[in-house]
Amino acid sequence: MTDLQQPDPAVAPARLIALDWGTTNLRALLLDEAGGALAQRSAPTGILNVQQGQFEDALRALCADWLSDPSMVVMASGMIGSRQGWVEAPYLQAPTTPAAAAAALTRVRLNNGGELHLIPGIACVNGTHAEAVDDVMRGEETQVWGADLPDGATVILPGTHSKWVRCGPSGSILGCRTWLTGELFAVLSQHSILGKLMAPGEGSAHGFELGARRGLHAPESLSTLLFSVRTAGLMNRLEPHALADYLSGLLIGAEVAAGQRNGSLRAAPDDERFDSSASAAAKTSRCVHLVGEPALCARYATVLTMAGEPSVTLDGALAARGAWRIAKAAGLLEPGR
Repeated sequence: MTDLQQPDPAVAPARLIALDWGTTNLRALLLDEAGGALAQRSAPTGILNVQQGQFEDALRALCADWLSDPSMVVMASGMIGSRQGWVEAPYLQAPTTPAAAAAALTRVRLNNGGELHLIPGIACVNGTHAEAVDDVMRGEETQVWGADLPDGATVILPGTHSKWVRCGPSGSILGCRTWLTGELFAVLSQHSILGKLMAPGEGSAHGFELGARRGLHAPESLSTLLFSVRTAGLMNRLEPHALADYLSGLLIGAEVAAGQRNGSLRAAPDDERFDSSASAAAKTSRCVHLVGEPALCARYATVLTMAGEPSVTLDGALAARGAWRIAKAAGLLEPGR
């Protein structure tokens, strides 16, 4: 549902429109020069829902009044800059910084003479030689930059494609890893034999925690563990309403265990991680930062706790804050522009 919240004329004048434009949704925030949020709107017009590439029409349907001033700075992150989006914004190679993103913006001319600035995604390579695997992200990097985290911090952004992002010095992003946890859950629960015994209900904390323990213990056995979703229903080990949560626990547990084992968390030893004398910055960098839908982040926080990893869930309009930082670095908010 679209939120047609209007800016308050009594506050600072609007300077920037920050668009978080993904596959299914378009979210727009109106910001002042200091990055303060004045108003926000959203619509289910993600790139897959825009007919025949009519992206400017979709944008104007949501916030034509905000775009009436052609000098308004418009920043966009997410899949809108993908090959299937408005215009493809080339990837930056990690490690990279907000300043590098500011220097690599892709500009799109709007019909009113203004410009849309597409924020590039990030590409990286995990592993070396024959084991090297490419990875990419679009949109998550802007959220991470909006969080302004210290060197060494790990950010997990759960979703259809769960992203694990490593932060470096001076606001840099060192790289990322992607797990198809959310997509696997959707496919397995809706389009495989595993979903046949599932039933709707209030959910099951017991089912989720059982799955998480098993996934954490043996991520390398995920394929055989997945079949236990079927047998747990057949043998009445779990009630039908608990099977979806059990599957969710298996997948998230295996993801977290794999992240620990491949060094994505770069966890400090327990005696250092929980040392009360450690500096606030050190504790912050050792804590896993979760960014995303609150209920899903809560599931990840539960599994991280089971794995001995402290976590904190971040809130706020991080994508908009990141877009503001990049616009600032690009000089787009300078007086007279």
